[in-house]
Amino acid sequence: MRFNKLDLNLLVALDALLSERSISRAAERVHLSQSAMSNALARLREYFDDELLVQVGRKMEPTPRAESLTDAVRDVLVRVEATISTQPAFVPAGSTREFRLLVSDYTMTTLMPHVLARVYALAPNIRIHLRPQVAHPERALERADADLLIIPHEYCSTEHPAQTLLEEQFCCVLWNESPLAEAPLTREAYLGAGHVVVLPGMGQPALEDWFVQRLGVSRRVEVTTYSFAASTQLVVGTQRIATVHRRLAMQARRHEPIVMRDVPLHMPVMHQTIQWHKHRTADAGLAWLRTQLLEAVAQMDQATLRV
Repeated sequence: MRFNKLDLNLLVALDALLSERSISRAAERVHLSQSAMSNALARLREYFDDELLVQVGRKMEPTPRAESLTDAVRDVLVRVEATISTQPAFVPAGSTREFRLLVSDYTMTTLMPHVLARVYALAPNIRIHLRPQVAHPERALERADADLLIIPHEYCSTEHPAQTLLEEQFCCVLWNESPLAEAPLTREAYLGAGHVVVLPGMGQPALEDWFVQRLGVSRRVEVTTYSFAASTQLVVGTQRIATVHRRLAMQARRHEPIVMRDVPLHMPVMHQTIQWHKHRTADAGLAWLRTQLLEAVAQMDQATLRV
């Protein structure tokens, strides 16, 4: 099919080339031979009268014209994919659909076991792929690399719809034999202690660290980790403090020698949010999965109260 003399099949090749910046990887991504992808690039260069990708050392870099096309081409393909794949109804019990979710290890540890159990009971043939958080997570939606993001509201894009999944408070976790655990945790003791801080590796600070920075105080950071779940274990045997999500701390307290204390600072509440692409609002499967996520939160909190 052609539009303004452009073979629209070439847009798929262009999207892969701009994303992978490699003829061989782009060919593999769209299941073409390397020679076929090279031919597609030659035709694209002729149509746009631009090199699009140029060799710089051992890498291929996009030209300014290619940079200007990247988001537009991806948006067109996402629109087409959403229109074609969206079904008027979604039948969970008979579905074999795959859903891709970007989640932190906090969400994976606390909520996802409840989500997976619930989804399996209703739709046993559905596949769930959990992917790690990345910098600029909205790009994963726009590139169709993810169906849903589960992220703090502060990291959401204003370009796409979002829904609050849960509210979360922060607390302090200490080793139960630490001298700090023997008395109320004061602001002075908190700021004077060594801290375990999470740096998720997604180009942004963890939300609790961002909140603390906004309060205008500094902590003595002695340990950093990329894992929220591990932070509760890393205080054991020390006099350090980890400031973590309360649900995560309550779960960790079941099997780790730790105690919980309120943060002696004014920490805002975290609003954990579900976000999806604006062109996929009518997707009945995603609407169903969002409902399962919300209901799994209620199940998670009921289970926590029983312990």
